[in-house]
Amino acid sequence: MRTPICDRLGCDVPIFAFSHCRDVIVEITKAGGFGVLGAGTHSPQQLEQELKWIDEHVGGKPYGIDVLIPLKYDKEADASTAALEDILPAEQKDFLQKFLRDEHVPELTPDEAKAAREERAEKERNHSPNGSRRLIDVALRHPQVKLVVNALGPPPKEIVDELHGRGLLVGALCGKPNHAAAHRAAGVDILIAQGTEAGGHTGEISTLVLVPQIVDAAGPEIAVLAAGGISRGRQIVAAFALGAQGVWCGTIWLGTRESELTPLEKQVLFAARTEDAVRRKWMTGKTVRMIKSKTSEAWEQPGAPKHLLPPLQNALYHAARVRIEKAGRADLVSMPAGQVVGLMTEETSVKQIVMDMMNEYVETAERLVPLIHMAEEN
Repeated sequence: MRTPICDRLGCDVPIFAFSHCRDVIVEITKAGGFGVLGAGTHSPQQLEQELKWIDEHVGGKPYGIDVLIPLKYDKEADASTAALEDILPAEQKDFLQKFLRDEHVPELTPDEAKAAREERAEKERNHSPNGSRRLIDVALRHPQVKLVVNALGPPPKEIVDELHGRGLLVGALCGKPNHAAAHRAAGVDILIAQGTEAGGHTGEISTLVLVPQIVDAAGPEIAVLAAGGISRGRQIVAAFALGAQGVWCGTIWLGTRESELTPLEKQVLFAARTEDAVRRKWMTGKTVRMIKSKTSEAWEQPGAPKHLLPPLQNALYHAARVRIEKAGRADLVSMPAGQVVGLMTEETSVKQIVMDMMNEYVETAERLVPLIHMAEEN
């Protein structure tokens, strides 16, 4: 299973695990894959603690981080020194408050509200260039970080050049063939061809159609990883057949014991069907594939206010999330998840998933050998 990207990054197998949980990153790294920590949910101080812990538990092996540098965002809100919830437009704020009241979701106590506000303060602008810059600066203090990935468009070329100067590789998610030209111009080393099946920020093109298009657009000097709907060894074989050098997986790790999900979120995850993973803008203001809930659907109804740009829509989402989780309302919980969620019904482990992937990969490859020989003979 080893491909050229393994040699460039120092991993044994080209299974890339995206997760916001440090335990997942450590376990996938120990299993021979390459962990990429979603930094956007951490404050700079929290990220420093998480990376230090990862450094101490991966035995000197490399890993990466993922940040969110969007091309379109609310620049005025990002530049403001005020808390985001204090500058939210009244229309969207009132709509959310009415929805939660109508659903009988209790208000937080003053102490709970104060704690939640303080917890959000240091990371509420992470979905912007300035916020991501702060996270990258933290990562650069950790030599074992060997890859930085931008999940929203091409990273600024000056950041790419700086990271290259530090010996790091740079990746970016790509949902359309024409995105590849901008990524190439920025100088990225890895393109993650993310099909619409994936959780998180996705486009409309399926993985099977998208990956060969991105491979062709990338050219021989840029490695391509296949993403979107990948959770099995046979899909890794398919990714290789499409021209990818590896796979990028996210949703499949959510159901592991090492995952950061709360018990309520895992309850929602294991109950979800494939068709419950829908594309909505409720979480960030940009299209995210997430588990459908009453909350996500409320913003799709006639008369609902328009979604805000990052980072303001993020502020709405996180303010509601605290109240929803405290109330234990599974029917109101939305979280990023891809279409593979329909295959996940019980808790497992990162190690078991990797073993299952690799065993099925070998079985599939062996099953294809006679077919290849038959084609050669004909």
